[in-house]
Amino acid sequence: MKLLILLVIVLAIIAIAQLTKVYELSRSLRKNKEEEISAADNKLNANLMLVWMFLFFVGTVFLYVRYGDYLPVSASAHGVDVDQLMKVNIWLITIVFFIVNFFLFFFAWKYQYKKGRKARFFAHDNRLEMLWTLVPGVVLAFIIVYGLITWNKITGPASADALQIELYSRQFDWTARYPGENKTFGAANYNLISTSNPLGLVTPDGIRAKMDELDAQIENVEHQLEENKMMPLLPESYVATLEDKVSRLKRHKQRISDLDENSVNGLSTWEAGNDDRLVKGEMHIPVNKEVELIFRSQDVIHSAYLPHFRSQMNCVPGVATRLKMTPTVTTEEMRKITGNDSFNYILLCNKVCGAAHFNMQMKVVVESEADYNAWVAKQKMFKAPEVKEASDTTLANEPKKDTVATAMGN
Repeated sequence: MKLLILLVIVLAIIAIAQLTKVYELSRSLRKNKEEEISAADNKLNANLMLVWMFLFFVGTVFLYVRYGDYLPVSASAHGVDVDQLMKVNIWLITIVFFIVNFFLFFFAWKYQYKKGRKARFFAHDNRLEMLWTLVPGVVLAFIIVYGLITWNKITGPASADALQIELYSRQFDWTARYPGENKTFGAANYNLISTSNPLGLVTPDGIRAKMDELDAQIENVEHQLEENKMMPLLPESYVATLEDKVSRLKRHKQRISDLDENSVNGLSTWEAGNDDRLVKGEMHIPVNKEVELIFRSQDVIHSAYLPHFRSQMNCVPGVATRLKMTPTVTTEEMRKITGNDSFNYILLCNKVCGAAHFNMQMKVVVESEADYNAWVAKQKMFKAPEVKEASDTTLANEPKKDTVATAMGN
């Protein structure tokens, strides 16, 4: 069968090539110059414009019918509004598409070249200027206002009982952070990020551990510099690099020392994070409950994309972004709707953030509130690494707790 299709295609190409040769031969027999277009050729081309317009419109309608419903089923309350906004935009674009292309092909047919016909020339027409300025302006204003209303529903203030979840992005994975029993996130600061504290949560033990880690690094580099003074072996450029590293490590320590303790909901932000849950691999959310998602990034700009919930938000280093949504369809219900027993909601990165961007995803599970609470209870609480009794130097460098200021850094 494949061989037969291939032969038909080859024969069609040969036939077209032969027809082209016949056309060129007939042109030479007419003894007309190539640039001279006859009235019959003009009429043929004009009529073909109408034929092509008909085929073009029929093909477009077919594609709309065949592939028009391309979005997956909406699984969030605001997703219905987003889909409606998209439909309005598509219909507006479609109407303009048919009107513009109709006139394009119709005028090509109507104003075909005819001997003796002269085109009318006019330099300016205020009515036309008004028409193609006001109409697009009004339509675009409508689209913008409608879009802003929908956007504000997604990014407006969340309700007081909304569940907060932080999504922390980095090349190339996601970490979800859930508040503990106190329903309050602990403070986070990028200066405290380490292997044992990937989100940089601020806790007294975490601060001591980071200070000890920095002290050890400073001591190691200074030891190299002292050895080089006694027996110079290192090149001057490398010595300068080591000296600069010591300065950077000391500035890092100073930034940690400048952190101040804050109070939220009557809780210390340095203590509130001890029972936060950090989860990788999958994120669970309860159905029919408003969820406020807070996004942070450790390295580059990522984009949190939840296609079934019609939600997307950039994750920007140094800036916390947010949106809210209310899931309306559980994972099990969506599996029945789609007829796919292995279906799962998914969180993707929608920015090309590096070589493994394609692999930056997390499974999202929507379930009943009872199942969600049972799942959360099984997740491990965050605990800063245990450290031995701090040295006098470390305690002297520990940040003071008597100042109340913002400690929520990124």
